[in-house]
Amino acid sequence: MALTDEFGQERNLRVMARWRSTARVLVEALPYILKYDQKTIVVKFGGNAMAGGGTAADFAQDIVLMKQTGIDPVVVHGGGPQIGAMLNKLQIPTTFVDGLRVTDQAAIDVVEMVLTGSINKQIVTSINAAGGRAIGLSGKDSTLMLARKLIKNGVDLGFVGEPEKVNPDVLHTVMRSEIIPVIAPIGVGEAGETYNINADTVAGAIAGAMKAERLILLTDVEGVLDQDKKLIPRLSVTEARALIKRGTIKGGMIPKIETAIDAVEGGVHAAVILDGRIPHVLLLELFTEHGAGTLITAE
Repeated sequence: MALTDEFGQERNLRVMARWRSTARVLVEALPYILKYDQKTIVVKFGGNAMAGGGTAADFAQDIVLMKQTGIDPVVVHGGGPQIGAMLNKLQIPTTFVDGLRVTDQAAIDVVEMVLTGSINKQIVTSINAAGGRAIGLSGKDSTLMLARKLIKNGVDLGFVGEPEKVNPDVLHTVMRSEIIPVIAPIGVGEAGETYNINADTVAGAIAGAMKAERLILLTDVEGVLDQDKKLIPRLSVTEARALIKRGTIKGGMIPKIETAIDAVEGGVHAAVILDGRIPHVLLLELFTEHGAGTLITAE
């Protein structure tokens, strides 16, 4: 009998410890829940970040929890690896100029099919399965994103575009219905042309047009690293530009940082580069004291 009581007491202590731990997490999150209440946060879910097995489900849960705590999330997704795989499968050759895929008529048909017909619906389905209400959009819907042809260093990239004008009223209308917009980075030209646009660029343009509280770029690296490969937790716009100039920030990180800088200078309160492979990294960033990744602010 005494042995049974001892085991029972030990079990009760473990339960109490678990409750205290859970309560501490909730209490720590409270000021951040209040901070972001009714604020718009644009989240770019990169094609590399979504490649992990359980990542999409974790991401969907994070987005639904954000919505339930009063945040208005807007999701923009990429899909580069998935587009590349489909082009290879269909034996459509592709080349890149400065990291941008040269997109001819055959390729743009595949790009639109993969982004709007496959990836977009997968993310919408995951968010709905997690208890949210999501709807898939592209820049073509209600002319959400008017685009123009992008010429890079004098090179014609085909149907590659850049944002010319964002219509935020479309998103405001959707969000007033408590629905989470999930946007594929496809734009439409003045003559109805379809344009493939870099997803980071689309997310930054939408965040600027929405005057978002925060732009979050989920990718497959932990953030900006210094010359000793250590994470830099925070940068001002001036510091970020200096790191690019010194070559500390290089390669594919440069366009992400430039997107973050443009967004902050366009009225977004802050931008963050996050490792989307970390489970529930959105919650860690938004609802804990130290956050995660690299935060970029005006000063």
